[in-house]
Amino acid sequence: QVQLVESGGGLVQAGGSLIISCAASGNIFSINVMGWHRQAPGKQRELVADMTSGGSINYADFVKGRFTISRDNAKNTVFLQMNSLKPEDTAVYYCYADRVYRSYSDYVRGRRYDYWGQGTQVTVSS
Repeated sequence: QVQLVESGGGLVQAGGSLIISCAASGNIFSINVMGWHRQAPGKQRELVADMTSGGSINYADFVKGRFTISRDNAKNTVFLQMNSLKPEDTAVYYCYADRVYRSYSDYVRGRRYDYWGQGTQVTVSS
């Protein structure tokens, strides 16, 4: 199995910064995409940013210029640097890993999986 563990959430004032991280562990051969979604109370979960192992990055429009995603492929870890935080950024941030191959055998057979973390709360006060 594969586990994703997030860390670094918390309370920050508007305009402040926070960095959250997510480490994947377990039976991992490779992970194609790692990224973040978020879910605010009463709202649907939405994409924040994701990044392929090759370095291609996708940002939601509402975080462009404020958030930066990065990865350490060797450590199966993804980071989200969040600057200029706004109260509307308040949400539970969920890490996910998509197109995970747990072994070379899985890779050859095209057998891939996706996983989600438990989420970390980010609260931005006004």
